[in-house]
Amino acid sequence: MSYTSIVKNEVSKLDMVETENISELSAIIRNIGQIGENIKISSENASVSRRIFTLIKKIYHFTPKIVVRRGYNFNKNYIYIIEINQKIDLIKRDLSLDQEIPKEYIYADEFLIRAYLRGLFLSSGSINDPKKSQYHLEFIVDNLNYAKFISKLLNKFNLKSKYLKRENKYMVYIKEAEKISDFLRIMNATNSLFYYEDIRIYRDHKNMTNRLNNCEQANIDKVIETATKQIKEINKIKKIGGLELLDEKTKEVAIYRLKYPDVSLVELSEIISIETGKQISKSGIYHRFNKIKEMAKKIKED
Repeated sequence: MSYTSIVKNEVSKLDMVETENISELSAIIRNIGQIGENIKISSENASVSRRIFTLIKKIYHFTPKIVVRRGYNFNKNYIYIIEINQKIDLIKRDLSLDQEIPKEYIYADEFLIRAYLRGLFLSSGSINDPKKSQYHLEFIVDNLNYAKFISKLLNKFNLKSKYLKRENKYMVYIKEAEKISDFLRIMNATNSLFYYEDIRIYRDHKNMTNRLNNCEQANIDKVIETATKQIKEINKIKKIGGLELLDEKTKEVAIYRLKYPDVSLVELSEIISIETGKQISKSGIYHRFNKIKEMAKKIKED
């Protein structure tokens, strides 16, 4: 079962007050309903279909017809078709289905907006499993004005949604993992949220560990590269007997570098300080290696 189905199954079982149910049903029928002399709503999700059936029965006090058919897609999933043949005018008026953008009473306060967004997700939403490479939540809608309206509703909760055209439809989407978590919280999908957060925290921790390891490896590579260059310069001086021309402190640093070829400048300063009893800083070490570098450069030029 996909993560989208898991979330929809959970949301489909939530118990809400009637005003919220109206907003939710409005979004569902607006997005997957065929509205004419009667209303047909199709879904491949059994829990969502059961939810729609229950909402209609609870709000309008009649039992809609439901038909189950085998789908024609590759997986041949069942398609659940709910047919409404009663109170059509009342339902259209109640749910503001005769408007491209629903009337304001459908989304008049925060709770109704949450309910409308639940209905939107149940009908046209999908969300990537957080185990996959990208975090992604999207809704497919039929026109630009409605896409702008949905994006505006989402952004009332600071979800940073955007929209773009996809073939002959529009996609409203959210990319940030934290904002997708917020959306699950808005829908009251608590169990799905816990799962999402667990995976997100694990992935973030793993990514941080990888970044630290990469950073550490880069530092090690840099230390080795610097030490190798310094040893090459010291050997060039040593080859012509030039170490004796260095002052005692610089010569001492050169000898310790040959003795400890893999340590960083900080580690080398600590080793020299401990073994000689004379304190030397990293900057002191660096200054003396500059002298070695200058001498090696002169030898090369000569």
